[in-house]
Amino acid sequence: METNTIRERLILKPVGLEYLDQFNQLLRYVFQVTNSDLLESGYEDGEITKAKRPILKNANVIGWFNDDQLISQLCIYPCEVNIHGKIFSMGGLTGVGTYPEYSNMGLMNDLIKKGLEMMRDNGQWISYLYPYSIPYYRRKGWEIISDHLTFELKDNQIPKSRPVNGYVERLAVTEQDVIDVYDKFARSTHGALIRHKLEWEEYWRWENEEERIAVVYYDEHDNPRGYILYWISEDIFHIKDIIYLDQEARKGLWNFVYAHYSMVDKVEGNIYNNEPIHFLLDDGQINETLEPYYMARIVDVESFLKNYPFKEVNSFEPFHFIVSDPHAQWNEGTFSIIRNDNGKFQIMPEKIGKVVNIDIQTLTTMLMSYRTPTYLHKIERLNTDEETIRTLEQIIPREQPYFSDYF
Repeated sequence: METNTIRERLILKPVGLEYLDQFNQLLRYVFQVTNSDLLESGYEDGEITKAKRPILKNANVIGWFNDDQLISQLCIYPCEVNIHGKIFSMGGLTGVGTYPEYSNMGLMNDLIKKGLEMMRDNGQWISYLYPYSIPYYRRKGWEIISDHLTFELKDNQIPKSRPVNGYVERLAVTEQDVIDVYDKFARSTHGALIRHKLEWEEYWRWENEEERIAVVYYDEHDNPRGYILYWISEDIFHIKDIIYLDQEARKGLWNFVYAHYSMVDKVEGNIYNNEPIHFLLDDGQINETLEPYYMARIVDVESFLKNYPFKEVNSFEPFHFIVSDPHAQWNEGTFSIIRNDNGKFQIMPEKIGKVVNIDIQTLTTMLMSYRTPTYLHKIERLNTDEETIRTLEQIIPREQPYFSDYF
């Protein structure tokens, strides 16, 4: 049967709870999740389907159907993220998949365009996703905004114990102090996901949280200031994540790791920013691997710019972006950045000042501070004059994104 004939039979519509089994079947097929994978993650028969029910209930899921059979889908989680100290609604794109016999029909392209429209209507002016193909999602407008660093320390490279005023306690990973520490961290860390109940459930989705341990550092006033999520197996101290609100907490947590010196042969861990840890160690000759992690995309340029926390500067020369975004036509156009009589930044549709020619991918990674305007100009990802580059460097905050979640 010809492709055009098949497409004429297909219907694009929301995926409701009545399609929960089909939703999970398509996910498992596309992402090659076997029954043994589920058992290793601590799921018994049918539990993963039940676990996905609240996601399907709370998220926006759309798909293509052939005779009421779900054949292609994507899911948009309603999330919140910290962007340079301001909380934005974010559309978390996941569950993207099409059965192979329906590939090359443009089904996913149509779903993504519809998904972008839905996110815009819902006030989700930015979208995150984990890319299974960076080139594919770049073509759709997403760009890399965060890194994942893995490291390995030999036992004799673990930082030696240092004096601190506080103490540590081992807790279950679901304890409120763990949740509270992360919330404080996320609300003060650019790029981070604000986790509610659903986000915490997704954080542990593919791990058996009962086998993980949290160690929390408390200061001298009994305030939780950081944690390590870890487990020990086969003489290896595994760090799932480590976060801290101050340097004393960092030292106190590494003191805890050092206390295992006689128990383990090495430490293997994860860091979700591009700050390699070797500089913090006495012996910095360690194994580190840096990989791109999450991608993001501005969904609505005008709304995002109007809410973006530009840095205040003494002097400012207006300029305008000319943005290209073939998958979201509402973003194609001119966006001038000026300061009004009250000194506040304002977005205007007229061409004011010097021009910055830029695509949606580059605009996203620049405003998320993953890469600087100077660097992007150097590699010819944006086109403007040197004076405007200096202006961009002055008004865009510099903190690079952190993101440790997975959906």
